Amino acid sequence: MGILSRISFVVKSKVNALLGRVEDPSETLDYSYEQMRDELKDVEQGIADVTAQRKRLEVQRNRLQENVEKHNEQAREAMAQDREDLAKRALEKKQAKLDQIEELDEQIESLQTTQSNLESQKSDLQSQIEEFKTKKETMKARYEAAEAQSRVSEAMSGVGDEMEDVGRAIERADERTEEMEARAAAMDELQDRGVLDEPLSDEDAIDRELESGRTERQVESELETLRDETDSGEKATGDEEVAVEESVDEEAVEAELEELREEGSGSATRD
Repeated sequence: MGILSRISFVVKSKVNALLGRVEDPSETLDYSYEQMRDELKDVEQGIADVTAQRKRLEVQRNRLQENVEKHNEQAREAMAQDREDLAKRALEKKQAKLDQIEELDEQIESLQTTQSNLESQKSDLQSQIEEFKTKKETMKARYEAAEAQSRVSEAMSGVGDEMEDVGRAIERADERTEEMEARAAAMDELQDRGVLDEPLSDEDAIDRELESGRTERQVESELETLRDETDSGEKATGDEEVAVEESVDEEAVEAELEELREEGSGSATRD
């Protein structure tokens, strides 16, 4: 498994673990983004370490290369002095250095390959991080918009916790109001019926009933007086009407008699 694959696996594992613990996707996405950036820093640190190792080996190779040139000079000078034995020893050391240089070249080449791969993976990881950042911001915006819409919908429908508390408060206030109204009505009824005595009055229920009886008798007495006055007025009016009728009848009779007299006088004159 490559470094990038391991990084991806670790990030996915941590994201899945977080999704099981954290309810807010925004926090999960931000955490995942920071984890990916941390992994990128690790890759960059790995590249720096590999580069440092390669540089160290290159310095060591250059030193060995200098020794090779030195041993060449030693061999030529030894042959010039007819010291073949020294020339041979110098050439042996030269060959050993060459063997070391060859081994170092292989290690340097391997480190260079590793460095190139890490740099390529770093570039890919940077692209993935930038892409994830764009998606993260988009998803966060969508989540926040959906969350806001959900709060508005809950508020409008009365499903939210706060609206439920308000609804319960209204219900309790309504129940309390109904209880107080019923209590007030009951107290008024008991007071009207005389069951309850007024604390600031000396009257009791018996006094109030006696007072009610006196009031009723007084009303009945006034009604009786009004009836008598009404009957007396109606009788006087009836007598006047009879007198007027009798007077009218006498005048009519006299008029008719006068007409008869005139008719009788006329008949006698014609004869």
